[in-house]
Amino acid sequence: MKIITLLGSAKKKGNTASVLGAFEDEIKSKGHSIERINVAQKNVGGCLGCDKCSVTADEIACIQKDDAIEILEKMIEADVILFASPVYFWGVTAQIKALIDRCYSLITQYGTPEHTSLLKGTPIALLATGADIYEENLEVFSAFNKFVDSVLAPKIGELYVGECGSPADMSEETKARGAEFANSLLEQL
Repeated sequence: MKIITLLGSAKKKGNTASVLGAFEDEIKSKGHSIERINVAQKNVGGCLGCDKCSVTADEIACIQKDDAIEILEKMIEADVILFASPVYFWGVTAQIKALIDRCYSLITQYGTPEHTSLLKGTPIALLATGADIYEENLEVFSAFNKFVDSVLAPKIGELYVGECGSPADMSEETKARGAEFANSLLEQL
């Protein structure tokens, strides 16, 4: 199975990357292929809202030619997609949000019976870290659920690791939640 992880943190060794690393190590230990894409290191422009992409159902028809196209192609080819982001002001980071917005180019006929998506049926999950408790960050999960629904994908899980200080202060038990999350997702597939 081919799994793509999309890291939305600008910190290559931050809290999100630490928990994601445990997730990825567990996936690899089970013999699956995994590729991490550090979205913060890519050139992904925000959606222009031009709607030129919405007329082509069988290809990515975005008029922008940046790194988003390659990432979207990898997402289409993946068996599972995991978004990983710290929570900034009750949402995903700007880097992940830009990529989510660009996923509009994968959808056609939204809101009609002909609604389809190039990600239709691809399992998607979210791993988020933050300084507050889960209940203080529900908005990030609500918005993510709407995104997953719009691309006609099943959401197979979410993990929130809260009350994160610095990665140096993160316990091995906390990091291990990433491995537990990997196993819970694999059980569903």
